[in-house]
Amino acid sequence: MNMEAWPPPVTLTGKHVSLVELSLSHEQDLVEAANDDELHRLWYTMIPRSLEVRAEIERRLALRNTGSMLPFSIIDRASDKVVGMTTYMNIDQANRRIEIGSTWYRKAVQRSALNTECKLLLLRHAFEQLNCIAVEFRTHIMNTQSRRAIERLGAKLDGVIRSHMIMQNGTIRDTASYSIIQSEWPAVEANLLWQLEKPR
Repeated sequence: MNMEAWPPPVTLTGKHVSLVELSLSHEQDLVEAANDDELHRLWYTMIPRSLEVRAEIERRLALRNTGSMLPFSIIDRASDKVVGMTTYMNIDQANRRIEIGSTWYRKAVQRSALNTECKLLLLRHAFEQLNCIAVEFRTHIMNTQSRRAIERLGAKLDGVIRSHMIMQNGTIRDTASYSIIQSEWPAVEANLLWQLEKPR
């Protein structure tokens, strides 16, 4: 791995979740996660099929070597199992901008405290340790679940990038692009902490 790569390797740990560097040793848990409710069938996402998990891990690790991605495995601390993946991507060190993306979780932990805490840890590290001026989020315009989740974080819509990507099924993706800027982080952090602490 390029030892000069930014951001440098890091493990982020909260009450519910730990984010550790993605590794081929996590393959079996990720295969099990990918099989949970056949997540790959959501046509507007890019979640790997179970047989594609190793190739997806290798793809992300290769991007790490080029300095364009820092991939994480998401570990549910209650079970000590890997339940998904996330990344820092589209890394722009010169302008201190980063995207949190390529995130997916097994069905069993979706809409739980794990995602909220995962975003809190990634955003806190980006703004407080990496001194980012903005953190971006991007999703398919038709992925309403993802868009609602991004908006609940406090991210604001920057715009829609039309005909942005060609999907595996041949359709053209319009991408909704959101961001949180440095001055917004204190309010976003307070909101995420409230989401974690409020009665469920």
